[in-house]
Amino acid sequence: MSLSGLHYIGSDQIESSIKSSQNTFNAINPITGETLEPKFVEGTDLHAQFAAKLASKAFKVFSQTSSTERAGFLEAIAEEIMNLGDELITRAQLETALPKARLEGERGRTCNQLRLFAEVLREGSWVNAIIDTADENRAPVPKPDTRSMNIAIGPVVVFGSSNFPLAFSVAGGDTASALAAGCPVIVKAHPAHPGTSELVAGAILKAIEKCDFPNGIFSLLQGSTHSIGESLVKQSQIKAVGFTGSHKAGRALFDIATSRPQPIPFYGELGSINPVFLLDRDNDFDFSKFAAGYVESLTLGVGQFCTNPGLLIMKQTDHLNSDLGLIKKQIQDSKSGVMLTKSMQTSLENGINILQQQNGVRLLENNNISDAFSGTNNSVFIVSALEFIKNPILQEELFGPVSLIVICASQQQVLLVASVLQGQLTATIHTQMDDIEFVQILSEQLKNIAGRVLFNSYPTGVEVCRSMVHGGTYPATTDSRSTSVGTQAIYRFTRPICFQDTPQEILPNALKNGNPLNIYRMIDAQFTNK
Repeated sequence: MSLSGLHYIGSDQIESSIKSSQNTFNAINPITGETLEPKFVEGTDLHAQFAAKLASKAFKVFSQTSSTERAGFLEAIAEEIMNLGDELITRAQLETALPKARLEGERGRTCNQLRLFAEVLREGSWVNAIIDTADENRAPVPKPDTRSMNIAIGPVVVFGSSNFPLAFSVAGGDTASALAAGCPVIVKAHPAHPGTSELVAGAILKAIEKCDFPNGIFSLLQGSTHSIGESLVKQSQIKAVGFTGSHKAGRALFDIATSRPQPIPFYGELGSINPVFLLDRDNDFDFSKFAAGYVESLTLGVGQFCTNPGLLIMKQTDHLNSDLGLIKKQIQDSKSGVMLTKSMQTSLENGINILQQQNGVRLLENNNISDAFSGTNNSVFIVSALEFIKNPILQEELFGPVSLIVICASQQQVLLVASVLQGQLTATIHTQMDDIEFVQILSEQLKNIAGRVLFNSYPTGVEVCRSMVHGGTYPATTDSRSTSVGTQAIYRFTRPICFQDTPQEILPNALKNGNPLNIYRMIDAQFTNK
C-alpha cells in the first residue's frame, strides 16, 4: 500500500482541494533527522466539519447494529492490521525509531485488545441491563415498569498519542472502545507518525467494507498544528473526546470541550510521575535487584511511557550511600536512547534545566547522551523530602528517562510527601510488610490519588484486561471515574437510558422479557441470565 498523505473522510481520500489550504508537513526520522515522504496535508475546519457531519449521519445506523455484528467488525480490523505485515512495522520504525520487537509486540497488543472488546460485546453484560418490574398494588402509588441500559453516546474524536503509534493511536484502546459501544470515530493522527496512521486507517476501512458497515463510522484527519484538533472538538456533532498527551495541549482541548454551548465529556490523560515508595527493609532485602528493576522501568522505551517511574521516595538509612551507589551504577550501565521527536527531546532538556535550578536538587548520575538526531540520556536527581514538599515544580512530569529521588528522614516525612502528591496514574509500594499499620496508612493515601496501586513491582507495563484501571485524579486524567485501558473503557462512550412502561415491541432486545440475547441482567435486584 502506497501512502497518499491525504485525509480519510469516511472511505474517501480527500485532496487539499476541498477548499483547504495547501499547507503540508512531513514525518521526520528521529535517528537521522531525515525528512520522510510523502507530504501530508494539513487538516482544516472544512475537513473537520465534513467528517463530523458524515459521522453523525452514520451514527444513526451504526448505533443500531448488534453487539455481535460489531464484535465481528473489531475482529476484522485486527485481521486487516495483521495483513499489513512488515510494511506497517517498517514505516513505524522509520517514524518512531522504536525497535522492531517493540512494535511487533505493540501490534499484537493492539489486535488483542480489539479481540478482547469483541469478547465483551458477545458476552453482553456491558450494557448493564436493569429491570424493575411493575407493581400495580403498591401503596400509596402503583410502581411503574422501568428498564435501563447503556447506549452509544454519539460520534467520538480520538487523538492519537506519540508514544504508542499503534496501541494508543488510530486503532488503539480509545478507538476500539468507542467502536465497540457503537460510536463512529474520527481520529486526529499524531504528526510524529502520519504514515503509520494512514496504513492503519486503511486497514479499518477495509474492515468496514468487509462487514458492509455504513460509510462515515471512521475518518482520519492529519495535521501538525493544534487548529485541526481544536476544530474537531468544537463540532456540534461530536459527543465525546479521548486524548492522551501533554498537560498543556490536553487542558486547552478540555477547556474547549467543557465551554461549548453543549459541553461534552473529555477523557484526557495529561501526565503522571508515578511515585515509587521504598519502605523500611531488613538486611535480607536485595537492593541491587531493586535498583536494577527501578532503572530498567525508568529507561524502558526511552522513558516515554505514561507510567514511567519519575519519582522514587526512600528513607534515610545507614546504608543510603551504598544504595545510591547501586542506582548510579545501573544508570552508568544503561543505554542511551532516541526520543520520538526532536521537540520531545528539546522539551525534556528544558525540563531538566529547570529541575537543576531548584533548591536542594543535585544530579546523582547520568550517562552519555546519544548522538542521534533526537538522542537523549538517562538521568537521576536527588532532593530532600522537605525541599520536595514545599516546591510544586518538582512534581512536574519530565517525559523521558529522568527520575527524582526524594530522601525522607522519617516515616512521617514519607506520609507528608504522599500527602502533597497530585493525581497519578500509578503509585507503587515496595515493602516487606514488617509494619503493616504504616503500609495500610500509606496505601489509603495513595488510593485517593492514583488509578492503580502496585506492590513490589514496577509501574511500566499495563495489562489489558477487564479489571485494569488506567486513570487517576487530575492532572493524571480529567475524569478519575474512567479508564482508558481495559474493557471498562467502553463506558466512557455510553450513556444510560431508561424506558418506562414501554411496550415489548419497542424495547431494545437487551430489555425484553424472555431475554432474547441471553445476557446477565439485574431483575428486581437479582442478577440472572433468565
